[in-house]
Amino acid sequence: MKTLIGGAVAAVLGVIGLAVWWHSLFTIIRGTMPILLLLGGCLAIYLGFDELKDTWKKGDAIDTAPVQGGDDIDTYKKEINDLKQEIDSLKSK
Repeated sequence: MKTLIGGAVAAVLGVIGLAVWWHSLFTIIRGTMPILLLLGGCLAIYLGFDELKDTWKKGDAIDTAPVQGGDDIDTYKKEINDLKQEIDSLKSK
């Protein structure tokens, strides 16, 4: 209950502050907006370049990856058949 009352008081004081100092608020917003845009643009460039490097690495990894043998296929088929049998046994119970 104390938090609710404190939040309501803070919201009312915030609205009063905006009404009284609205010109100062817009001055602060005008001053920080170019900095935020600059930092956001730099972050987007960095993340885009990092993603581009990852795609280059993936392209190299695909070309040099060795071809796997058919042993894995047989083990997966056996495991699937075992699971099918287990499902059938559970259905029959």
